[in-house]
Amino acid sequence: MEMLLSRDEKRQYQLEQINDLVEENGGLVKTSEIEALGVDYRRVLAFVEEGYLIRVKSGYYTTKYFECTEDQWIYKLFGEDGILTMESALYVYGYLKDRPYKWSIAINKNTSKSRFNIDYPIVEPYYTEPEVMELGVTEADFAGAKMKIYTKERLICDVLKYQEKVDREDFKKGVWAYIMDEDKDVAKLMEYAKERKVLKKVQSMIGVWL
Repeated sequence: MEMLLSRDEKRQYQLEQINDLVEENGGLVKTSEIEALGVDYRRVLAFVEEGYLIRVKSGYYTTKYFECTEDQWIYKLFGEDGILTMESALYVYGYLKDRPYKWSIAINKNTSKSRFNIDYPIVEPYYTEPEVMELGVTEADFAGAKMKIYTKERLICDVLKYQEKVDREDFKKGVWAYIMDEDKDVAKLMEYAKERKVLKKVQSMIGVWL
């Protein structure tokens, strides 16, 4: 069949095959699966260069035709073992009005670093010790499902702990929004502050407002 196709027709046929496979797989396709369709790796790279294929992570692609929001990608990639934290969690809680340009995900420090070697979406991993990974974890509605997120109290402790990593305006907005939150749990905040070794910082920076 392919012998009867012109170069452009063959290219279009291959793109349609790849797109069908992406749809069947729920958004992602492996390099090996593309090559099994008779598409060599040089052609895969060409499709990426032309913008038809999008490299999501090492060895995995989607197409520009597949409709998927950034938060849905985050859930697909990290929903099983990642935890929303820092600016991303501040945004999910409504403490930040605008979604940060990067997604902050807490992950077990023993996780392969290659998982974050992705072009889209932009993700900043927070490699976390296993013994504190699950401290103060809850769930939030996210991307049409439930995803792990740190409680507001654990989150604020981490925002204070890693203050230098947070945009100054986002830091001020996030902390102030927590202070004004009627559902905050000050006792829990102090408990997590001790665990995260930021008790003095909590007391000096926001204690007067609580």
